[in-house]
Amino acid sequence: MDLLDWLRPWEPSPTLVLFFFIGICLFVRGTRVHRVGKVRQAFFWAGVVILYLSLHTHLDYYAERMFFIHRVQHLILHHLGPLLIMGAYPGQVLRAGMPMSWRLRLRDFRVSRAGRITEAVLTNRFLVPFLFVVLVLGFLLPTVQFYSMLDWRLYRFMNWSVVISGFLYWNLILDRRPSPPAALSPGGRVISPIITMVPQMIVGAVITFTEYDLYPIFDLCGRAIPGMTAVTDQAIGGLTMWVLAGFVEVFGLLFALATLMRLSGKNRLPNKQDRRRKSAPTVAPVS
Repeated sequence: MDLLDWLRPWEPSPTLVLFFFIGICLFVRGTRVHRVGKVRQAFFWAGVVILYLSLHTHLDYYAERMFFIHRVQHLILHHLGPLLIMGAYPGQVLRAGMPMSWRLRLRDFRVSRAGRITEAVLTNRFLVPFLFVVLVLGFLLPTVQFYSMLDWRLYRFMNWSVVISGFLYWNLILDRRPSPPAALSPGGRVISPIITMVPQMIVGAVITFTEYDLYPIFDLCGRAIPGMTAVTDQAIGGLTMWVLAGFVEVFGLLFALATLMRLSGKNRLPNKQDRRRKSAPTVAPVS
């Protein structure tokens, strides 16, 4: 199989191509308005490339037929791709790349009641980490995995949902601002990767050491690598989730810790006296 065959989509999705096209166009237009450093641009383009390769090339064929390739795919979709793109801090750049009419509509929506509710849900400090863990672990339940691999609609929902949850999660963790205006406190950004990492590592270890086939769907579809047993395939997939995914979350933890130390050094962390002043009732002066 040559390079062009590898790049050919296994299951073409015009909607997915449209999303990539719009995002790339907005980012390119935005870089003409805002000065974006080479490192940020490298993060953005690296994230876009690996997400596209994972979602819309022949790699998807192998992800449907080998468990460990499926786990590598989800490592990119759930962890690495969104982490790289959000590490480029593309929000302001993408907004600058919008036509003026789009920006005005976005501004009006954000100040509306529906917009405030939507933003509150998408940045909720409890809901977003919960979805980040539940979506990736929920699809690993053998019965859920079986039907998700057979039905193309469930398969696409599985892949797209982990991508979206990854964007929402890393948007919280990589925020460099104090709280408020950031949705998650600097300390919470350090603790959150630990909380989300532990259950994923435990499930990865359980899958690695299980000595029988948890996911017979891959045998049913026909394993793409002849000679590799189901248990070996499963063990490599579990290690991918146990070690590599944990490593990515450790990177997020270290970044959040660096942000905490930076804000502390600049005395931008809220202290107890500030919270007491905000909560204390205001007394009118006696004339």
